[in-house]
Amino acid sequence: MEHERIIYILDYLNRHTNDSRGVTIKDIQRYLEECGNLQNVSVLTIRRDIERIERAGNEIEVTYGAHNTAYYKIRSKGFTFNEIRFIVDSVSINKFLSNTQKQRLIKKFEGLCSETEVRQLISRISLNGQGSASLNLLENLDKVHQIISEKRKINFEYGKYDVHRNINYYSKSREMIPCRVIYFNERFYLKCIDEATLNHRTYRIDRMRRISAGDKTKIRAELPKYDGVVVDMFEPERFELVTLRVKRFLLDDMLEQFGSYGSPRDDMQSPDSVILNVKMGISSGFYRWLMKYGEDVEVLSPKSVRDTFSDKLKKVCGMYIEKETG
Repeated sequence: MEHERIIYILDYLNRHTNDSRGVTIKDIQRYLEECGNLQNVSVLTIRRDIERIERAGNEIEVTYGAHNTAYYKIRSKGFTFNEIRFIVDSVSINKFLSNTQKQRLIKKFEGLCSETEVRQLISRISLNGQGSASLNLLENLDKVHQIISEKRKINFEYGKYDVHRNINYYSKSREMIPCRVIYFNERFYLKCIDEATLNHRTYRIDRMRRISAGDKTKIRAELPKYDGVVVDMFEPERFELVTLRVKRFLLDDMLEQFGSYGSPRDDMQSPDSVILNVKMGISSGFYRWLMKYGEDVEVLSPKSVRDTFSDKLKKVCGMYIEKETG
C-alpha cells in the first residue's frame, strides 16, 4: 500500500505541477481519494512520502502562499518542456514513421508533462509533401546498433523499387561488417565494409529487412575520416581543393554546407558573386550536386574537375538538342 501511494503522489506531481504551478497537501489528499481509493491519508504521511520521493532523486520545490499554505511542485523531470516540445516536433515531421508509431512515441513524452503542458503540445508540425512511412525503421535501427555493439557481421535482405512501385528484396548475406549509422538528407544509412575486399558499402536502413547477426568479425573495420566536404553518402574517389564562383545569394547555403572547409572572398570581377575555396570529395555525386545549381555556380579550378563537369554538361545538352531530320 505504501509503495502504491508514493507512485500515485509522484504521478500527480508530474502531471499537475510545473515551474509556475504547485499543488497543496489537500490537493494530493483529494487525488488519492478520487483516483487511488486511498482514504484519510494524513498530512504527515504525505509529507514523509514527498521526502522519500526527493531522496529517490526527484527535485521538489516548496513555495508558500496565503496563510502560509505550502505548494509543492516537481522541478526536474529529466527534460525541460522546451526540450520535450522539440523532440515531439521532430517525431511529428519524421516521414519514416507511421502515424501509429508517432502517436505511441508522443504519448510517452506526454507522460513527462503536466496536463497544462500536454495541451500546449497539441499543435504539431506538419510535413510539406508526402513520404512513405517505414514501419521497420525503429526496429531496424535497434537491431543494427545491437549488431555493431557486438562486433558481428550483418545479414539482411535489401529492397529497391521496380516500375510498378513495388519493393523487391534480395538477400545480402555477404561478409559485411557494419561500422556506423549515419543520418544524411533525412534518411538513415548504414556504412559497411566488405570483409573480403575491404570495399565500402552504403545501405538505407529503412530498405532493410530480416536483419540478423553473423559471425564475430576477424578484423577491426574502421571508416576513413574525411578531410573535406562530401555532398552525398558514397565514398569520394579523391579530395581536391576546388574554387567555385557562386552567386552571392547562395553564400549562406554554401557556408552552411561547407562549414570550416569553405573560405569565401569577394569576386573582383562580379559584385553579384563570391569566390569560394573548399576542399571537396570528388565523385559522381559531386557533379550531380553541382548540376542542381545550374548557372549560379561555376567551377573555376582545378582544370581536371572543370573539364569533367563541362563534358557531363555537354552530354546533358545533347539529350535535349533536336536531331535534324533529312
